[in-house]
Amino acid sequence: MVLAPPDVMAGVSARVQESARTLVRGDYYELSFQAMNTVCRINFRAATPALAQACQAEAVQWTAAFEARYSRFIPQSIIGQINAAAGRDWVAVDPETDRLLSFCQEMVFFTHGIFDPATLPLLQLWNWRASPPRIPDAAAIAAAREFSGWEKIQRRPGAVFLPRAGMGLDLGGIGKEYAVDQVWQMARQRGLLDVLVDFGQDVRVYGQSPGKGAWHIGLEDPRQPGRCWTGLGVTNQAVATSGDYFRAFTSQGRRYGHILDPRTGEPVPNDCLAVTVIAATCTMAGLLSTSAFVLGPRAGLELVQRCPGAEACITTQTARCQTPNFSAYVLN
Repeated sequence: MVLAPPDVMAGVSARVQESARTLVRGDYYELSFQAMNTVCRINFRAATPALAQACQAEAVQWTAAFEARYSRFIPQSIIGQINAAAGRDWVAVDPETDRLLSFCQEMVFFTHGIFDPATLPLLQLWNWRASPPRIPDAAAIAAAREFSGWEKIQRRPGAVFLPRAGMGLDLGGIGKEYAVDQVWQMARQRGLLDVLVDFGQDVRVYGQSPGKGAWHIGLEDPRQPGRCWTGLGVTNQAVATSGDYFRAFTSQGRRYGHILDPRTGEPVPNDCLAVTVIAATCTMAGLLSTSAFVLGPRAGLELVQRCPGAEACITTQTARCQTPNFSAYVLN
């Protein structure tokens, strides 16, 4: 069974713990730290300082361990070892990893392949940080697609096999959101009273913000980054936003964002800028927001409405399209 080596776990844990900061106001705590290449925030109320300290330590440690286990950027992580064994060996995995892969399989089916965590060759082909940006030609995209696609992955209980060298998994499409849900669940089990878990603007809340009837979540305007176009009031729900307005470039009159359509192997060509989804869990909100972004306004909203209780707003270059009940959460 593959496991992240103890020295890797310890190294990530030390880095994450070193970044942790806490602000205390009475029984209200604001914890922040750096993990999974983003800013993580956990705000909550606790009955005693001892409970608050224990919950903070547990949340930071769990998040660091999750990064060490599942980041594709860490070669010794579980995902890194699965990818390294592509084309050679079956890899035995622990129960949590098996559950994660089973969930991925369910979501590939639910989204008809719009969500696909087996597209690492395509993600590696496109480089938004290059200067000047490099656009792969059709042959390179076609070659990468030959090594991509969840349907090529082989699984049996407790094991996974990537049958061709060069294939690879990337759980980035649900990783932060899954972590938010797990930390939220830990906080609730510990008995924390009002909780907000925010990992890089993937958010899940319980109860209410101090002095308010709900947690207020600002939505950044993709047409004017740095400014909010509105806010949402939520209590026991999750909010996730997917957008490509920060990581994009224009070449020969065409805009290329960082969100790929796995069906074509290219950046999404529609005029979507951002999609915000409200759902029961952060994992589902994130999955729906990215999938709706790929599908575009009409099909994207139809997908969201297939999930009971989920609502969405899609911002394009020229309009904002919403599900019927999204406005009920918008703050006046």
